[in-house]
Amino acid sequence: MSTAAKTTIPIVPAGTPVAKVPTFDVFTTKKDEIVGWARKFSIFPYPFVTACCGMEFMSVSSTLYDTDRFGAALPRFTPRQSDLMMVVGTITHKQAPVLQRIWEQMCEPKWAMAFGVCATSGGFYDNYAVVQGIDKIIPVDVYIPGCPPRPEMVIDGIMQLQDKIAKQHHVILKGDF
Repeated sequence: MSTAAKTTIPIVPAGTPVAKVPTFDVFTTKKDEIVGWARKFSIFPYPFVTACCGMEFMSVSSTLYDTDRFGAALPRFTPRQSDLMMVVGTITHKQAPVLQRIWEQMCEPKWAMAFGVCATSGGFYDNYAVVQGIDKIIPVDVYIPGCPPRPEMVIDGIMQLQDKIAKQHHVILKGDF
C-alpha cells in the first residue's frame, strides 16, 4: 500500500456558485497596432518567377524553412487574392508591361519584394533587354540581394516587411471604433 497522501475532491451540489478564476477580460491597444498585427501575419504572396531564383523560392517554400510561421506560406497565383508581389528573377523590357498590369490588379494594401540581384538591379545582365531593377516599374518595399539569395535572407526580408507593415497607418478603420 502506498504511503502517498490522498487528496479529496470536493463534491459541489448543482447550482452552487463556483469561485471565478481571475482572468483578463479587457485589454487596450491602438487600432493601428491591432490591424497591423493582423496584417503582418497574414501575407499572401504572389510569386512572379522568371528565372533561376525560382529554385531558391521553392526551397524557401518548403517545410525546412517553414514560412508558415511568419504567416506567408500560402502563395496565391491570382493577383486579386494576394497582397505581396515577390518578383523572383530577371525582368526583361518585354515582361515589364505584364508585371505592371499584374501589380495594378492587386488590391490595396499591397507590397513588393525584389528577390535576387536580377530583380534588384538587373544583375550581371547589363544590356538593352533587361530592366535594371524592378523599382523602375513598380514601387519596391524590400530588396533581397544575392545570386541566388539564401533562404535565410528571404526569411529576413519577410520579417523586415512584417515590421514595415506593423508600423504603417491603416486606414481601414475610421471614425469611432
